Amino acid sequence: MNINYRRSIFRRRDETSVYRMFFFVVVILAGIWLIRSVQQGDIKPLFLPTATPTRFAASFTLEGDAHFTAGKLEAAIDAYNDAAAVDPNNAEVWAQLSRVQTYSTALIVQREDILTRLDESILSAEKAVELNPDSSYAHAVHAFALNWKASYTSEDRERQSLLQKSEQEAVRAIQLDNTNVLAQAFYAEVLVDQQKWTQAQQVIEQAVAADPSLMDVHRVNAYVLESLGEYALAIESYDRAIAISPNMTFLYLRAGAGYRRLAFESPNEDVQRQLFEKSLEYFAQTARINQQLGVNDPAPYISIARTYSQMGEFFIAIRNIQRAIEFEPANPVLYGELGVLYHKNRNYETGILALGCAINGCTGPESCDGRGGCGSNDVEAEVEGLPLDASTVYYFDVFASELAALSTPKQNKCPQALEVAAIIEASEYIQDPNIATDMAVVRAICSFDTTGSESAPTATPEPAMTDPTPTP
Repeated sequence: MNINYRRSIFRRRDETSVYRMFFFVVVILAGIWLIRSVQQGDIKPLFLPTATPTRFAASFTLEGDAHFTAGKLEAAIDAYNDAAAVDPNNAEVWAQLSRVQTYSTALIVQREDILTRLDESILSAEKAVELNPDSSYAHAVHAFALNWKASYTSEDRERQSLLQKSEQEAVRAIQLDNTNVLAQAFYAEVLVDQQKWTQAQQVIEQAVAADPSLMDVHRVNAYVLESLGEYALAIESYDRAIAISPNMTFLYLRAGAGYRRLAFESPNEDVQRQLFEKSLEYFAQTARINQQLGVNDPAPYISIARTYSQMGEFFIAIRNIQRAIEFEPANPVLYGELGVLYHKNRNYETGILALGCAINGCTGPESCDGRGGCGSNDVEAEVEGLPLDASTVYYFDVFASELAALSTPKQNKCPQALEVAAIIEASEYIQDPNIATDMAVVRAICSFDTTGSESAPTATPEPAMTDPTPTP
């Protein structure tokens, strides 16, 4: 048998297919191309989340406008900030943001928070002017922010400087566009604060005649009328502003304060009662609007409390301040207001606790003691003390007077009373004759304790002090 060893008899000989090799080469090349495309971003990996479409600045601006119209000022600020983040070179967006930031301070209680927000507003306005120096609107809102900052500035030189800058910005806005009614209104507001009442009245009357459709114009007109003592006419102007912007709660607060001022000045008890009740209606409407909008704002309850306080109904006033504290339990201003009301209601012991929280600060449990106990809606909060300034000096005055009046040999409160009195005496506020008299009484009462005499007279429950004329 002849066997050919070159041939495989029992198995098939390996063969290489040209088509198979071509297929493998194509697959390899396709894989390399796919990997490079993914790395370069030409092809996206599977199962990535769907991309969210980018919002334009105009969309956020419209949202901010809607929130402002609805009275949701904090939400409006957030929307305008988003618009500025998307389009940071848009001067009008920055100007709109500044205007709302300034108005939002009307709903803030604590002075430090107000000043912080006004600083933010000024920076926004400055950014708008920087981006578009020829924008009349940007200069107008810059004047607006500077003027409101001046209203909360106690140092006279700084205040005058802010007013001067505000006037310059308002004049510049009018120079750029003499038909800018908003600039005219803000200019009139500056003139009032510069005590140029006649000129302010002329300017705002021109603005009202030019465009009575703007809320700002009627608001400033009311402010001008208030400065002239025309509170009834001012209320009418606030009502026109409310008709244009019915969700701007600070307008209700100003109108209500106007009725309260009229009531305070009325010699007729029946008329006075009616005016007080009208004032309370505006404040209650403010609270209802806030509730509908989901806004936790203590301002209407503070206004209600002040009205009831002027009516002599201190218990109801106290309840409303306690309601306000539910919204801002760490706000020392509210404890100061509460302490004054306890003082007027002759609850001096709790008044000292509340005023102590306002002036010295207090721990969470102490904050509950200061508000007369914590209820089911109350939470403990650490409170930081307030500095002495024009808005808090009355708290210091009452606190020192009560400490001295309630001091006894067993519970000597005089060291603390004298400490508070020394703070007041070292300040400019001691020039006020009423405050000076109160501090003299404090030192007279505490002089008995320092001598150690057992014949120290009983402290008078009501310290000798005169309440300042209430302001709306």
